[in-house]
Amino acid sequence: MGLACLLCLGNAAATAFADGQTDAYNYSYWGEAVRSPAAYEATRIVTGTELKIGTFKEPNDMHVTADERVYVLDSGNSRIVELDRELKLIRVIDSFDHDGQKDYFKNPQGLYVSDNGQLLVVDSEHQRVVHLDEQGQLIKIVEQPQSDLLKADFQFKPLRVVMDKGERIYVMAEGVFDGFMEFNSDGSFASFIGANRVSVDPVEYLWKRFATRQQRSQMVMFTPTEFTNMDIDEEGFIYATSGDLKGLPIKKLNAQGADILRREGYYPPQGDLLYINEKGPSRLVDVDVGDSDMYSVLDAKMGRVFTYNGDGYLLHMFGGIGNRLGQFNTPVSLERAGDRMLVLDKALGEITVFQTTEYGRTLHEAVRSYFNGDEDGSAASFAKAADMNANLEYAYAGIGKALLRQKDYAQSAQYFKRSMEREGYSKAFLLFRKELLREHFSWIMSGLFLIVAVLVTVTIVRRQRRGTTNAGIK
Repeated sequence: MGLACLLCLGNAAATAFADGQTDAYNYSYWGEAVRSPAAYEATRIVTGTELKIGTFKEPNDMHVTADERVYVLDSGNSRIVELDRELKLIRVIDSFDHDGQKDYFKNPQGLYVSDNGQLLVVDSEHQRVVHLDEQGQLIKIVEQPQSDLLKADFQFKPLRVVMDKGERIYVMAEGVFDGFMEFNSDGSFASFIGANRVSVDPVEYLWKRFATRQQRSQMVMFTPTEFTNMDIDEEGFIYATSGDLKGLPIKKLNAQGADILRREGYYPPQGDLLYINEKGPSRLVDVDVGDSDMYSVLDAKMGRVFTYNGDGYLLHMFGGIGNRLGQFNTPVSLERAGDRMLVLDKALGEITVFQTTEYGRTLHEAVRSYFNGDEDGSAASFAKAADMNANLEYAYAGIGKALLRQKDYAQSAQYFKRSMEREGYSKAFLLFRKELLREHFSWIMSGLFLIVAVLVTVTIVRRQRRGTTNAGIK
């Protein structure tokens, strides 16, 4: 029955939103798709032809620095294209000096640029990660690692890479189910971190228990799900997406590899809740970490970008598969550049540039204000966002949280109730009750004392009357 309802809701959502329009939507507390104003609008498309460097050929990755320089990994042409914040060409990097000789990339798959301009290129066909400085000079090459933690026949096939402020390098490699590979600053292999847990179907597990050895050999092994992409924030936490369709497709990993992503929203961050059964759930292939704990993920199946706040509430979505401006064919990478969002299309070889709308800027400002402890600004921005979008239940929760910080517990409880935020409502109501008891403690105690005194007096009077009555009878 539950599955039938899910399919019915999924078909309804598809009818409403799968017609090629770029109208945005959100999900209510009840898991229903509801209309929403657009937080981003597509403004332009950037191609290699426009940049006069020839067409992009199957580009796979992209990175934007703090000063909004854009690096595009043009994999099919084995080069990195650097653009300025206006998306004009700065340079093309297709080779580097290696031991006095010119060395080239071959079908690179991943790219990362540090805050100081150091470049990490996943040179996949050469099975290595090339580390260059800001001028494009070679710093080191990370190649086939040697460790007792690795099998003797292990082949290093890197796909994605990030680096923290301590210059530790984290690599997502093909065929590795133990998590990300961590390398020290000198390029030596250290360990694995953040392995996904094994997803086991109880029925299949029970069947394996009673199957013969030959039958078990033909069954699929229980192995962890591989990651699909990664990003790293200013504090060194790694955000990762995976193909874990049954579990948690988005994770935030600390230094020990533990998942610390907050999932306090109406539902865990996962992309679309409703979908047509033939297409299946969202397949998240990239994640971009912004400021104030906001992050966005890219769904390759439907071409949609979902943005969440640090607590796991869905803020907004945009995009889609199609031929119109703002839609994609094969989206593979997304990056935030100030108030803009850039999405790279592998098949079309182009970058679509999205600019925030007034609604998007208002919502982002509300999240930033709350994150920075500006309760007044946060409440005002959330109220403005709610005026623009009556379906945004999260805005009322945001106002409730801001009022909770301001110790206005009564109003906070009302907004939490409106947003169906049970945990917040319980906390606000409990604090309101304590505050009420504290403010009226003297009156309450006086009242209780008066009641006790009256009861004692009445009891004494009744006993005296009863004693007088008994004496008269005698």
